[in-house]
This record gives sequence, C-alpha cells and structure tokens, in this order.
Amino acid sequence: MHDNISMIQILLLAFYGAFAIYDGLNTGVGFKGSAITGLFAGLIMGDVKTGLMIGGTLQLMSLGIGSYGGASVPDYNTATIISTAFAVMNHAGLETAIGLAIPISLLCVNFDVLARFANTFLQHKAEAFAEKKDFKKVELMNLLGIVPWSLSRFLPIFISLSLGSNFVSAALNAAPDWLMGGLKVAGGVLPALGIAILLKYLPVKTHFAFVLIGFCLTAYGKVPMIGVSLIALAIGLIIVRMMDMIKENRPVVAVADNNGLIGADEDE
Repeated sequence: MHDNISMIQILLLAFYGAFAIYDGLNTGVGFKGSAITGLFAGLIMGDVKTGLMIGGTLQLMSLGIGSYGGASVPDYNTATIISTAFAVMNHAGLETAIGLAIPISLLCVNFDVLARFANTFLQHKAEAFAEKKDFKKVELMNLLGIVPWSLSRFLPIFISLSLGSNFVSAALNAAPDWLMGGLKVAGGVLPALGIAILLKYLPVKTHFAFVLIGFCLTAYGKVPMIGVSLIALAIGLIIVRMMDMIKENRPVVAVADNNGLIGADEDE
C-alpha cells in the first residue's frame, strides 16, 4: 500500500463506490455521477480540485451514453475514484489521470457483467419463490441483489488502491508509448464526442440562438461555466414567466418611469 493513502481512505473510497452504484440503481439521489464522485473522492484524498477536474472530464465522456436494455457501459464512476486517488498520490496531471481512467472504466465493464450474471440467478430464485407464494423470500432475493452490484465496485477499488500506485505505475511504464499516447488522445477527444452525442438528441436547430450565446460568452467573454449556467437559468426563467403571462392573456407592456428607466407593466 502506498504511504500517501491510508486504509481508512481506501475503505471510504471503496464503500463510496459500492454505495454509488446502489444509489444509481435504486434511490437515485445522485451520488453516481462522475462529477459528484470526483467531489467526494477529492474530499477523501484531500484534493477537491483534482477530484472535480477528473470527475468533470469523465462526466463529459459519459454524456449521451446510457445503459439501455441492460447493456454494460464503461464505468466512469469507479474510474473517477481510482484515478483521483492515484493522481493525488503521485501528483499526476489531468492527462495522465484521464489516460489511466479510460482503461479502468473499460476493465470495470467485466465486473458489471458479472454483477448482472449474479443478479440473474437471484431473480430466477425470486420467480421460483413467487410461484410458491413465498413473498418473504422474494423480497430477500431482491435485497440480496444489492450485494453483487456493490461488490462489483467495492472490490476493484479496494484491490487497486491496496496494491498501490507503484504497481499501477510499473504497469503503465511497461505499456508501449503508442498505447499510452492513444489513451491520452482519446482522453481529449471523448469529452467532445460526449457533448456531440448529447447535442444530437437536443433541439439545437430550434434553439440555435442559445447555443450561439453560450459560445460567445465562453469564447469571447471568457465567462466561466458557472456564469454561463446562471445566465442560461435567468434566460430560462424569463421565458417561462413570459409564456405563463401569454397563457393567462396578460400581455407585457414596456413603460418608462419619470427617470427614463424601462420596466414592465402587466395589462390586466
């Protein structure tokens, strides 16, 4: 185990990964998102900025990707936890952390498949108990389904962090330059690809003006993303308000007060 990470930190990160998949499948509070996971991983490791940078980047990669029809997709959530821990321990940059996160997320697909296999067995048992009208055991089988899902995230995190970054560094050093270079390039391309996939399903043509406003604010006004989001929220609230007034047949009339200021007056 690496000197810069304690067993308590490893357990906290592993338990968070186990709880996050449960939350994503059941309670749906929002702990499974890569950005939120990066925040908590950063808090546990003592470097929130690194956690948010890694989690936010991996969140962009996951945009437009969904586990529809029981499909297993790259586990960016687990990758966020592991790569954040190693990045903080080794003082690695964002590109190196993302280069590490990509193969981890792809490897964790296998654990996801194993969890689904285990739950298929449990569900067949639940169906058998349902035919016997033994509903207590049906409930038990469904509750036991939490165990394979949680272990599919807990074990990879715990084992990889327990082996330490030296083991991972040795494995990465043994990897050819073309492989690591390709992973770094993919780390730069995938966030843009995620946004492109998301935009494909959004009514961009209808609301292209808003896309243009956001682009100009970031590219020319150098407004940070939080600022752009707040401006978008304000515009959205104004539009909703105006639509409500139109539905109520209350046209908005612009008036000027004695100081020459323009305001809005509702014509009842």
